[in-house]
Amino acid sequence: MITITVCIGSSCHIQGSYTVVTELEHLISRNNLTDIVVLEASFCLGNCTRPVSVKINNGPVLAVCKDNVKEFFDEYIVKKLSKSII
Repeated sequence: MITITVCIGSSCHIQGSYTVVTELEHLISRNNLTDIVVLEASFCLGNCTRPVSVKINNGPVLAVCKDNVKEFFDEYIVKKLSKSII
């Protein structure tokens, strides 16, 4: 199980957290990962100076925006899952 936590606090909200959440929901569904990937919201991940803060499981806080959300998903979710299947 992979948990993606997206900050929806005021700074991230202004920087597009709603768009990031919506796109992640779409990518999870389109890749048939709804049983493996959980998407949740949080109010501050402590990285307020960068675009939308996102954390995978208990990993580091990463910055994601509408322009790189697909690349983020492919790199950190799809690639990780494909390695665990091999």
